[in-house]
Amino acid sequence: MKYPQYLEQGDKVSIVSPAGKIDHQIVERGAEILRNQGFQVEIGQHAFDIDNMHAGTDVNRAFDLQKALNDKSIKAIFISRGGYGSIRTFSHLNWSSFFKKPKWLIGFSDITVFHAYLTNHNIPSVHGVMTAWFEKDGVLTDSFLKLMVVLKGEKLIFDVPPHPLNRNGDAIGLLTGGNLSLIQSMRGTSLDISPKGKILFIEDIDEPHYNIDRMMQNLRVGKILENLSGLIAGYYTDMKDSETLFGKSAYMIIREAVESYSYPVVFGFGAGHELPNHPLIMGGRISLHVTDNQVEIKQL
Repeated sequence: MKYPQYLEQGDKVSIVSPAGKIDHQIVERGAEILRNQGFQVEIGQHAFDIDNMHAGTDVNRAFDLQKALNDKSIKAIFISRGGYGSIRTFSHLNWSSFFKKPKWLIGFSDITVFHAYLTNHNIPSVHGVMTAWFEKDGVLTDSFLKLMVVLKGEKLIFDVPPHPLNRNGDAIGLLTGGNLSLIQSMRGTSLDISPKGKILFIEDIDEPHYNIDRMMQNLRVGKILENLSGLIAGYYTDMKDSETLFGKSAYMIIREAVESYSYPVVFGFGAGHELPNHPLIMGGRISLHVTDNQVEIKQL
């Protein structure tokens, strides 16, 4: 793994919008918060553009992200929001300059596209809060404060409440994954997961239960699940049922899909489309320790 440099006071960072459109006030407030943390902040030229559901055209969204990727003075790229559009933006990018001097890329949800690409190229990135979740009710969120700690090089240890569906065990591996729907959409492409030696993190929002099952069965039949070293399930927010009930919760569906394997499985980790949304270094090494009374996830 080729880790980007950790952040220091005075470093220059960028905010760009490679996916969904976003209110300019949210981004400007996010920039102000980052400046208060001691960073210089550059907002992408097209960060406030609107093209239907997207933050401007594919070309313009890619222009801003490409500029941030290439700019050697920028030490981290904060994504303003998810939504949809990252895969379209990705198609217009050239990463050659970035690979020579990687920098941190931070976001979640639709940003799983970029995490997948970077993990497959041995460069860690951060699954963490975007601008709308830097603060809540005028107070900096714990998720944002933990993100700042991670970006400055401190390794976090998460103690997770035990869950009845957990599977006990110990594992060490590279963390991969993100949003389950995005993982599913990238199957069969160069962005697909290489599961050997990986611990898979998955979360999702606003999906029918049968669709969660379909995606998990795809990972099972495609031999992704059987080759993992561990699995962590985050939030499954606003799950839905069709007129005919599926009859199982998202966590029950996931547990059933991995029933044949022996690696540790953790449910209820605080990351995804709710707060707290703890920062995870995708592509970084973590350890899992799961017993009936204790669940510890440690960044190594």
